Amino acid sequence: QLVESGGGSVQAGGSLRLSCAASGRTFNNNGVGWFRQAPGKEREFVAGLNWRGGDTLYADSVKGRFSVSRDNAKNQVNLQMNSLKPEDTAVYYCASALSAVASRSSDRYRYWGQGTLVTVSS
Repeated sequence: QLVESGGGSVQAGGSLRLSCAASGRTFNNNGVGWFRQAPGKEREFVAGLNWRGGDTLYADSVKGRFSVSRDNAKNQVNLQMNSLKPEDTAVYYCASALSAVASRSSDRYRYWGQGTLVTVSS
């Protein structure tokens, strides 16, 4: 089970840090992805972290503003979000990939968290 935390409300330009904890299990050497879904829109890829090597990938819309990292001691993956914009408002989900490699496609993920809401006001 994956559990996200850290969502909330912030003004444009602010920052939030989301965390994804593997409750009752480890990430088991799987890649981890962050996705988001805004009201009335489809779920979209935000960021991903390969388990081996730590390579990351980002959606163009968040590149340079968001950063994904792993905290082995806490068995969690974090998404640092800076310079937030109103269009970043969405429910954010973390997911565990089918392999050690993160993917931009949601079909490549097996376990999903319940989501955490991020609201950015202008």
